[in-house]
Amino acid sequence: MTTAADSTPPSPGPFALAIDIGGTKVESALVDPSATLLPGSRHRAPTGAGSTADDIADAVRRVIAETLASAPPNAEIVGAGIGSAGPIDAVHGTVSPLNLSAWRGYPVRDLVRDAIETSAASGATGHRSSGESSGFPDPVLRLDGLCILLAEHWAGALQHHRTAMGMVISTGIGGGLLVEGRLVGGRTGNAGHIGQIQLHEHESAGKDLSTTLEGVASGTSIVAWAREQGWDGTDGQQLAAAYASGDPIALAAVERCANAVGDGIASACALLDLEAVAIGGGFVNVAPDLILRIRARVNAVAPLDTIPGVEILRSALSDEAPLIGAAGLVHRADLLT
Repeated sequence: MTTAADSTPPSPGPFALAIDIGGTKVESALVDPSATLLPGSRHRAPTGAGSTADDIADAVRRVIAETLASAPPNAEIVGAGIGSAGPIDAVHGTVSPLNLSAWRGYPVRDLVRDAIETSAASGATGHRSSGESSGFPDPVLRLDGLCILLAEHWAGALQHHRTAMGMVISTGIGGGLLVEGRLVGGRTGNAGHIGQIQLHEHESAGKDLSTTLEGVASGTSIVAWAREQGWDGTDGQQLAAAYASGDPIALAAVERCANAVGDGIASACALLDLEAVAIGGGFVNVAPDLILRIRARVNAVAPLDTIPGVEILRSALSDEAPLIGAAGLVHRADLLT
């Protein structure tokens, strides 16, 4: 016998609110425990190096409000995860992204908490939350590279691996570490910052970011280098088209990127004896053979005979990885140290 209660559709979810803050955009979405984004819940707003602190904060508030407004009626939202470009301070909930100079020690965890509470108070959402009296547990903040690694380990290319690294090559270069089955945050939450390892000697005293892996091989850096060589394009998409057409400067630029990334991975492998590295980010699409080139470079320059053969993989989650990883801070909190 079917009762009225039996015919009531189950509440959707539970969902995690995922927020990804990067050098060119901020995104948010609702993600379920199977690492699936809720259709229609993903929203994006631009950031960028020229943004003011208020511009970036307004973008974060806007995407959160739009995502929560897209929640199905009575959807259960169990928490919020924030992945941000670093450095971050996971203890105090602040961020100082290298590519967003307007934010230095910015209290992003408080910002996200306030944005969630404002959306709930406005009645613009139809969800029900579980957590503390305010409606949500404190948002969880981690480095964006760690979130990408979490996503790949949870539902992507690094499933079943115990010691691995996730990387993103985009406006900058980020990374996250999995060591003996645990995600590694480190003393301040910034472990895995592979983009900031030094590849060259400093030519002058003090901080010189041009000597880092990010300073050499990020999408921004490679496009700038190609332009210095006489190429007349302006962005990664144009560089990809030039590479496909056989433009010699574009070919050299892709080789420069692959070699630098391979050098960085080889160093990380010597330190951590990695089983695999999964690489994502928009700039990975600049050349169909970029992963092959990186793999060849690692094998060619590896300082230890134990390193060649490490798996160099393309991300299995495409551009959803940062959001899936941010949601994993809630759904897969068991992986966090």
